Amino acid sequence: MIRTVKDKIFIGKYSVSALCEKFGTPLYVYSAEKIRDNYIRALKTARKYYQDFDLFYAIKACNNPNIANILVKEGAGIDAASINEIKLAKLLGLGGEKIMFSGNYLSDEDLKEGIESGAIINLDDKSLLPRLLKFGVPNIISFRVNPGYGESNVGEWVTNAGPKAKFGLNPKHVYDAYSDAQKAGIQRFGVHMMPGSCLLNPEYFFKITKMLIKIIIPIFKELNIEVEFVDIGGGLGIPYKKSDSVLDLDKTMSGISDIIIKSFNENKMKLPSLYMEPARYFVGDAGVLLGKVHTIKRSYTNIIGTDISMNTLARPAMYDAYHHIYVDGKESHPREKFGVCGQICENTDYWCRERELPKTIEEGDVIVVADTGAYGFGMSYQYNGRLKAAEVLVSKNEAKLIRHRETFSDMLQNVVLTDEMK
Repeated sequence: MIRTVKDKIFIGKYSVSALCEKFGTPLYVYSAEKIRDNYIRALKTARKYYQDFDLFYAIKACNNPNIANILVKEGAGIDAASINEIKLAKLLGLGGEKIMFSGNYLSDEDLKEGIESGAIINLDDKSLLPRLLKFGVPNIISFRVNPGYGESNVGEWVTNAGPKAKFGLNPKHVYDAYSDAQKAGIQRFGVHMMPGSCLLNPEYFFKITKMLIKIIIPIFKELNIEVEFVDIGGGLGIPYKKSDSVLDLDKTMSGISDIIIKSFNENKMKLPSLYMEPARYFVGDAGVLLGKVHTIKRSYTNIIGTDISMNTLARPAMYDAYHHIYVDGKESHPREKFGVCGQICENTDYWCRERELPKTIEEGDVIVVADTGAYGFGMSYQYNGRLKAAEVLVSKNEAKLIRHRETFSDMLQNVVLTDEMK
C-alpha cells in the first residue's frame, strides 16, 4: 500500500503530503484496492480447500460504512458485536443469516433486538439462553466455545481465548448449552470460537481447531445435532514489525479444512459450512495514519511531539502495540533514537518510547503510522478537547473524504445546557 519515490511517500498515486494539505491532520487514509485484494485472496484460498466456506467481516475493526461496503460488495457478511453494528449491517443491505451477532454480556434489550433482527444469534454463555427465550425462539443459534487455550501476537490483553479471557463457554458447559437449546425447540445449530488475535503461525490454527473439534463432536453425536456451520472466528494476523513473519494463508486454510473434513467424515456426520470472521486481515495493512510534527524536544530523551495522540490511536497506549513509523521525504537519512508523543495530558500519550527515526526530522514533517486500518479510528475517542480525525478512502481514480473531522460543535452536540448556562 505504501510506496516510496525518492523518499517521498505515496498511498496509491497520492503523495501523503498532498493528502495532508487537502484534508488536514491527523488523517486516516485507506486503500480500497488493498482491502478488496485482501478479501479476494482470503476467500479464493479458503475455497480451494473447502468449497462451502464464507467470510464475515468483524465490523468493529473499522466501522466506516464506506469501508465495510467494499467487503459486502465482494460477498462478505458482517460479524456484529452490538445492536448498532447490526444496524450498520442493515444499512449496507444485509439481513438474516448474513449477520452474525456475537455480542457478549448482553442486556435484555440487546437480546430482544438481536432476535428481532433475524441475525444468527451467537451466545457467549449458556446463562443467556433463558433470557433470550423470553423474546422468542431463534431460527438458528450458536454458542461461542472457549477451548481453554489462546494466543496473541499483540499482547496478553488481546488474547481472546483461554482461562484469562472473558469470552466463551467453558468446555464443561457446552453439552448443557446445546441440550437446553434443543429442549427449547431450537432446531438449527452452529458453533463458534475465537482462536486468538493476530496469529501468524499456521500450526496454531491447527492446534486450536483440533481442540474445538474434540469438544464438540462427541456432544453433537450424543444430542444427534446436525451442525450447520463451524465458525472458527478471526485471528488471521498481519506483520506489524519488520521481523514478523507473513501468515502462510494457503497452509493455514488447507490444514484447517483437512481437520474439519477428516473429523466429520470419520464420525459419519454431514460436513458443515465453514465460516471465518477476519477483520485485521482485510483492513489492517490497508490503512495508515498521517500526522504532523509540531515539536522536537531534546530533554532527558529526544521526543518528537505530533498531532497523533493516544485518543487518535489508542492501541500503543492501551497495550503497547507496535506500529512502524515513516517520515515523509527522509526515509534514507541517517537515524537517531527518538520517542514519539501526542498532545494529551497523560504520560501514556508518550506512545512510542524509543525508535530509530531520521535524525533530520523537523517541525512540519509528515509522519506516516503504518497498519492502522484495524482498531485505529474505531477505538479513537475525545479527550482534552482533542477530537476525532478525518477519514479518507483512496482508490485508483480519486481520494474521497468518508468522514469529516470532528469540530467543537460535535463535542457539544449531545450536551444539555441547563438554565444557568443560558
